[in-house]
Amino acid sequence: MKKVNIIDVAQLAGVSVSTVSLVLRQKGKISEATIDKVNAAIKQLGYVHNVAAANLRSSTSNLIGLIIRDFNDSFCVNVMASVVHYLEKQGYMVFLGHPQDDVQQLQQCLTSFSQQGVAGVIYLDANHRLAAIPALIAECPLPTVIISESTVSTQRDVIGRDNRQAGNQATRYLIDRGHRNIAYLGGTAANLMREERLLGYRNALAQYDLPFREEWAPVCENDTEAAARLTRQLLETNSKITAMLCHSPSAIIGCLNGIAQVGRTVGKDVFLTQQVSLIGFEDMMHINLTSPRFTYVSASSEEAGRQAATLIVNKIKTPTLPAQKIIISGELVQRESA
Repeated sequence: MKKVNIIDVAQLAGVSVSTVSLVLRQKGKISEATIDKVNAAIKQLGYVHNVAAANLRSSTSNLIGLIIRDFNDSFCVNVMASVVHYLEKQGYMVFLGHPQDDVQQLQQCLTSFSQQGVAGVIYLDANHRLAAIPALIAECPLPTVIISESTVSTQRDVIGRDNRQAGNQATRYLIDRGHRNIAYLGGTAANLMREERLLGYRNALAQYDLPFREEWAPVCENDTEAAARLTRQLLETNSKITAMLCHSPSAIIGCLNGIAQVGRTVGKDVFLTQQVSLIGFEDMMHINLTSPRFTYVSASSEEAGRQAATLIVNKIKTPTLPAQKIIISGELVQRESA
């Protein structure tokens, strides 16, 4: 069979070859009727557009380099899926890199991106201890967008999470439901997300003239057994605590275990002194598998991915655009745990 080419598409659609080319590249001012005719001809003929060849001819690229720092971080994995989804909808493909905090591997990753001719880079950070990004990313000559879970110091384009708002929103929700003794469990002492959420937590307490107790906000390693042990100690020594904010997935599972160990229940008892309400901060599939189902402040990972995909495409098309800092607020998802 004869291989279908762009001339065949133009003849069937009754338009010029240049018009078909503009439709394929989504360029120029083409009427919807003409676009529909070209797309119908493409579908009828089974024409496959060779994007790589077109990129070589026009010195453009539909490749985006995506660097993910931590595949164990649920936010990063969810954002990665969203970035890929929205970039593919715009005709771009993703070239993935995973340098694992190694400067030399990061350099090799960026070199590979350059060799493959990527048009831009998205750096998906998950470093909760440093506000600075790697120098290689800060100095990357390509259009670059940073996605970060905590505040970062950079002149590049940034998509971030509003952790302070999340902590404040979760605490106010509990206070409005009658809780006055609320603890915060999880996160290490150097964890920037913990610091930001604690600011929101403390501000919400202050808004309602409630005291902040340092001992009710213990640091905790990212370990379910440690979280269970701390939860048990908190509830045994402070029986007035009726609600807890869970910093991480491990804190959630540990809290459920620790609450059961002291003979209390999660979010269902009529008597406020017996129940312990719990709120988390992550979009996790296994949250929905707990009983009761977990109330949480969404990380808005899909929106973060959409914003990053939109921003990197805009930067590629218009490199002179000023750097933007987009901070995304989470949404409280009400379930049975609080």
